[in-house]
Amino acid sequence: MAINPTTSTLHDAIFPVVEVPAVGVPSDDNVFEGKEIDSTGHKFIVREDTGQILSCMTDEYKLITNRQVFNYANPMIRKSGGEIKEVAVFSDGARTTVKWHFPNEKVSVRKGDMMTPEIVIRNSYDGTIGLNILAGAFRFVCTNGMIIGVIAQNYKNKHSVYNVSLDDIEPVIDETIKKTKIIFKDEFPILIDNKIKERHIVKFIELFPLQANQTVTQRLIADRPKTFWDLFNVGTNVLTHSMSRNSESTHTLENSLYGTMKKWALSEVGHA
Repeated sequence: MAINPTTSTLHDAIFPVVEVPAVGVPSDDNVFEGKEIDSTGHKFIVREDTGQILSCMTDEYKLITNRQVFNYANPMIRKSGGEIKEVAVFSDGARTTVKWHFPNEKVSVRKGDMMTPEIVIRNSYDGTIGLNILAGAFRFVCTNGMIIGVIAQNYKNKHSVYNVSLDDIEPVIDETIKKTKIIFKDEFPILIDNKIKERHIVKFIELFPLQANQTVTQRLIADRPKTFWDLFNVGTNVLTHSMSRNSESTHTLENSLYGTMKKWALSEVGHA
């Protein structure tokens, strides 16, 4: 069953990209005599298929294309049983998120509540994020997707000529899958075993954009969450089924929700 597919496809994400030196002619002709400057220390990142400029970066920026990342990561993920689940492309290709799930890697977090790990890889051409590999999860009970976060070696590889290693991807993916299943058993009980208070409901609603308030409130009334796990799954339900998967703000909130819930739950444990 397809879960909330977006209009983006893998083809939309692996378009050709080139670096073009940023050159210019100074306005003070008396000094430079109108000569072109060919070493400004910057370069344009340009889509070859459309000619669109995606960004202007310094020369220290190392271009890692989505095609390179996919060609490295996809065979490794498929070898581990992963399948592409979602592709999201933002700002005309400047930022991309690709999600794989592992339907055969099932873990029970409590009776009747099965989950599978996911791998989420993000890349950008505008310097807003480096090459990110995050852990995700899929919950069968309500077909909710969720992002746990970067858990393998804190893998956030910035695009720099001094810090790039695509060779790191394979061990990081392997470690992420293994640690995700451990987190299911070790960390999720913190959310499952601790009850929320009214103030958490108020803070929870404030996490979402105003236009989603009615949907969030209706979900809260319907589900009547009692624990942080319940509250977390209200959020993942809204994010998965009711908010636009083509909106970058949806993915931004999805990336931070687990960390927020875990922080709130641990705070309650500390005050118990």
